[in-house]
Amino acid sequence: MRDTLKHKGKRNQLARTLEAKGIRHQGVLEAIRTIPRHLFMDSGFEDHAYQDKAFPIAAEQTISQPYTVAFQTVLLDPKPGDKILEIGTGSGYQTAVLLHLKTRVFTIERQLELFKKTNLFFKKMGYRPKKFIFGDGYKGMPEEAPFDGIIVTAGAPEIPKALLSQLAIGGRMVIPVGVESQTMVLVQRTSEKEFEKQDCGAFRFVPMLGDKN
Repeated sequence: MRDTLKHKGKRNQLARTLEAKGIRHQGVLEAIRTIPRHLFMDSGFEDHAYQDKAFPIAAEQTISQPYTVAFQTVLLDPKPGDKILEIGTGSGYQTAVLLHLKTRVFTIERQLELFKKTNLFFKKMGYRPKKFIFGDGYKGMPEEAPFDGIIVTAGAPEIPKALLSQLAIGGRMVIPVGVESQTMVLVQRTSEKEFEKQDCGAFRFVPMLGDKN
């Protein structure tokens, strides 16, 4: 697939849709306008790429709704140079948004089929996260901690303690918590042992998988 003026026009329209839904972060809107989301999906589903909805990808996973990607990114509030841990690489679209914002991305995917496919896609497209591994998101990446931000793109039954421990003081974690449906939770680490949590609305995600799954 190519990236054409038609695709760019659809991206501009998608950005306007997200802005109308309350997304005001100019860096995030610019990422939506720039990143060719249709290339992250199978070519047969190209017509769905710039609709504001989630869509199935490999390994029974989904590429998140653009509004959800934008909403999570705005909550994370990443700054250029921030060290970000992403749990659930999926298609790589959220990764690309974070890279567009000039962050250093460390990302984990639990589905081997998806990991292999996205790893090849990153190389083809020139996306370069600092580290991309096949592994258990519940464990995070302790060898690379602490992180300025942690973003989880699958529903967790609870906030994993390992991820809390890998968050830098002053850092932010955005995670959907729940089983059937999830509440988006923003966690801010205020000291070595203290965290502030804020509920930020209802969402629906595929479940977060770990070794126990």
